[in-house]
Amino acid sequence: MTIKDIQDEILRLKKENDICILAHCYQSPEILEVADYTGDSFGLSVSASKVENKTVLMCGVRFMAETCKILSPDKKVILSNASAGCPMAEMMDKDVISEVKKQFPDYTVVAYINTTSELKTVCDVCVTSSSALKICSRLDADKILFIPDCNLGAWIAKQLPEKEFKLLNGGCPTHARMSADDVKKAKEAHPEALFLVHPECRQEVVELADYVGSTTGIMKFAGESNAREFIIGTENSIVTHLQLEYPDKCFYPLSKDCICHNMKATTLVDVLNCCKGVGGEVIELESDVMQGAKRCIDKMIELG
Repeated sequence: MTIKDIQDEILRLKKENDICILAHCYQSPEILEVADYTGDSFGLSVSASKVENKTVLMCGVRFMAETCKILSPDKKVILSNASAGCPMAEMMDKDVISEVKKQFPDYTVVAYINTTSELKTVCDVCVTSSSALKICSRLDADKILFIPDCNLGAWIAKQLPEKEFKLLNGGCPTHARMSADDVKKAKEAHPEALFLVHPECRQEVVELADYVGSTTGIMKFAGESNAREFIIGTENSIVTHLQLEYPDKCFYPLSKDCICHNMKATTLVDVLNCCKGVGGEVIELESDVMQGAKRCIDKMIELG
């Protein structure tokens, strides 16, 4: 079968079986082309909660599928590839953060959406990379324990000097691979290019950026900018997507090593098998986990 043959079969089966396909921006173009919704993780979950389909297929990683289930408890949520996890989301667990909270009882715990649903149950509020600054600024608390990404937390803390932040040693290993030396080499090779970076990158990288923002924020900035060349400091699939969407502009990866292997675990055939009912993993969460995590997510929605 060709890629087109597989895509056609997926389109037929998802209609026949009433399946809504969600694909994170880091997925390959051939998967994005058969998806009903594409974007960042939380935005996908919100979109899924509004559709009438009773089955939702998440082409992403486990914490994204869990968030989708929390917002759509009555829907059948399938993770397209059961091995697709997130190292950052799995760095800290409920027991560890419960102990940290005992050491810092007067701190409000802010959890990046890239955490497990179980961990969210002991946190006060969730944030996304695009909403983190707004939500932290709107919190009544002056002391914030930000988990798990210390790079995103440090970027927020720098912009809110009136608040005290406690950061733990966690983060995205994919974004952490990039260094200031990578930026120097990229700018020497492409001196006219603007440097767009995700705040999950190390501080030494973020400080050199022309724009700092979420994945969709980076794509939006590149599309609306009058500039013709861009160095992209996030997962390299975004370079490919931008090249396809804006062929009159030039996009360069900051590092050839900025690849999320968990996102790349999902293949087009995985999607096909899920639509056939013979692949993926159905996400099931305990009711107390669903309720506790939803409280954390609801607080995020309330604040911004």
